[in-house]
Amino acid sequence: MKDQSLQTPMKARYNQRALKDRLTRYFVGAGGISVIIAILLIFFYLLYVVVPMFGSAEIKESVTYISPGEGKTLHLGLEEQGTIGVRFTDNGHIIFFSTDSGVIVQDIDLTLPARITSVSSNLDLVVLGLENGSALAVRYKFDLSYPDDIRTLTPRLEYPLGEELLSLDESEQALTQVVVQLNEDGAGLAATTIDNRLVATRYLREESFISGDISIELESKSELAIETSIDSIILTPALDHLYTATSGGTLTDYSLDEDGFDGNTTEYNFIQEITRLKLLLGGSSLLIGLENGEVQQWMSVRKDGGRELTFIRAFPKNGDNNRQAVTYIATEQQRKGFAVADSKGSITLYYSTSQRTLADINTAETSIENMAWSTRAQHLLVADDKNQLHLYQVHNEYPEISWDVLWGKVWYEGYDEADYIWQSSASTNEFEPKFSLMPLSFGTIKAAFYAMIFAVPIAIFGAIFTAQFMAPRMRQTVKPSIEIMEALPTVILGFLAGLWLAPYVETHLAGIFTLLLILPAGFILCAWLWRFVPNKSVFEGWEALILIPVVLFLIWLSMVLSSPIEILFFDGDLRSHMSNEWGLSYDQRNALVVGLIMGFAVIPTIFSIAEDALFSVPQHLVRGSLALGATRWQTMTSVVLPAASPGIFSAIMMGFGRAVGETMIVLMATGNTPLMDMSIFQGMRTLAANLAVEVPEAEVFSTHYRVLFLAALILFLFTFVFNTLAEIIRHRLRQRYSGL
Repeated sequence: MKDQSLQTPMKARYNQRALKDRLTRYFVGAGGISVIIAILLIFFYLLYVVVPMFGSAEIKESVTYISPGEGKTLHLGLEEQGTIGVRFTDNGHIIFFSTDSGVIVQDIDLTLPARITSVSSNLDLVVLGLENGSALAVRYKFDLSYPDDIRTLTPRLEYPLGEELLSLDESEQALTQVVVQLNEDGAGLAATTIDNRLVATRYLREESFISGDISIELESKSELAIETSIDSIILTPALDHLYTATSGGTLTDYSLDEDGFDGNTTEYNFIQEITRLKLLLGGSSLLIGLENGEVQQWMSVRKDGGRELTFIRAFPKNGDNNRQAVTYIATEQQRKGFAVADSKGSITLYYSTSQRTLADINTAETSIENMAWSTRAQHLLVADDKNQLHLYQVHNEYPEISWDVLWGKVWYEGYDEADYIWQSSASTNEFEPKFSLMPLSFGTIKAAFYAMIFAVPIAIFGAIFTAQFMAPRMRQTVKPSIEIMEALPTVILGFLAGLWLAPYVETHLAGIFTLLLILPAGFILCAWLWRFVPNKSVFEGWEALILIPVVLFLIWLSMVLSSPIEILFFDGDLRSHMSNEWGLSYDQRNALVVGLIMGFAVIPTIFSIAEDALFSVPQHLVRGSLALGATRWQTMTSVVLPAASPGIFSAIMMGFGRAVGETMIVLMATGNTPLMDMSIFQGMRTLAANLAVEVPEAEVFSTHYRVLFLAALILFLFTFVFNTLAEIIRHRLRQRYSGL
């Protein structure tokens, strides 16, 4: 009975312990599963934001009807949301109409004194060339109001060059081609006449702030006689070049100055006939439509001290061997996209930067003569040669992105060659976004590389000495002190790096490099002098404490020698000498500063894990090696290091992961310049720092926003894959040395 009474409380305690074990197992398992679920949720959310960016564009016809009003369509336009369209007709009427039904909203008669013989446009600015050699510039606008909470648009006309006709040709010959460009200083018009002459004019334009009246004064006028008829002309926004296309596939570049033609011309010959010329948004690129359906992009590039019109890329007609001539090119109003129509009714959407063919459609099945985009590029209005209008709805949210844009070299406007560039925003509406992730990925690896070069040797050798050679009492102080360094906020380290360390390194650059020579030499000298110290066994395990004053002295000596060394060998300025003699530019916030300060931040992580691995090596292995006659260093290299190698490898990988994901230090100490330069004297921009800088400013669900999430996904996958490979290698090392 007594034994049974004792067994009852023991059984109860056993049951309680078993219950606690089961609960602990469940809670630990639930925690592990929760971590995995959280990681998967992060992954799938990033994927959810990124995937739509790679979707295909879509174009579909919404409605077709006979062109409202009378006359042939010379020009088409659309308001911002595509609800109201505008037709310029050959009988001098401007007809505003509802795009979904064709019902006329307003019909304005310009009452021109002569027949319209030519027309061209620059967004909502339209210039009409007349049979009597004069021209009229008209801009259509839509006033927005909300009477009774109903969105209402009221069309109106503006005359940016005045309501009076501008006489371009004094001989009053019909203008067969006419173009206009308007800028802050004035305006430029160019035209071709029916008797084969080129006319270029410049006007000074002033607008009264009080009355709003516009005054125009002719600044210059010049003309050239040409031998062949011109099919198409284009004037650049800067009024410095006039491009003409003539029969036989010849493109001629006429250079202009303030007085007109300056006599410099350049000809470019094409195998195919040129059927259409159009400037891309911003006027930096010239689109050339050819008879075989191909469109080429050319732009001015700096070469041999001057500038030369250069072929950049081609856009072949999509999926049709029987290619038809390009009849019209319509460029988007806010992006670098454009639509191309041919003589058989095919419409193809392209994007210049990504060189993508986005979508195509053919519902007109007849020659297309005019096209117009709405401001947001969600609607495309088309006129064919049968006097019909077609309204297309376009879904094309992210045309800027392709594999080449993200990871390849792209030739951007304003650059002399293709390159990897990240520049997501600018102050102008004509800006061409540059979304190359290569400089950001390169900067991430570069920052981590230089940080690891500084941190790994110090952390690993420090861990070896602390775990195997340091006195226990000193180890009890050193190890917690280094580990507590990991708690330092990285924003403080970045602040110190940007405001103190970077200027200090710049001032004492020669001393920094001198330290790389003085420090090893000083250690060797101290080791030689240590041979003569009596009773060295008294200091066994405390050598590091004795070496601290030596290290501080050598650092002080290197900094003191910095200025004399610069004066003696580098004419007093090492940075200027590097730039002039070696071609190395120096940026104050550079990889050297990042390597020093981020290495300082990474050292505690590597040191702590590596020291634990080294200290955990069973002592019977160490004693056995020493008993067999091995020295302490032989024991370290042949027994301790192999046994601790999985832990040391994990420490390095953890440190590398910390360096790759670091944000605040690289944000404040690198200069944030997205360069692909491995020089230690140049800065960089990392993926993490770029996210911290640009995500708060990115428009939600814009291309920029989704590309930033793609950068986050890449960083996530890089860390995941790298850590997985590290774990596999660590597991194999553990299996290999498990027999020790």
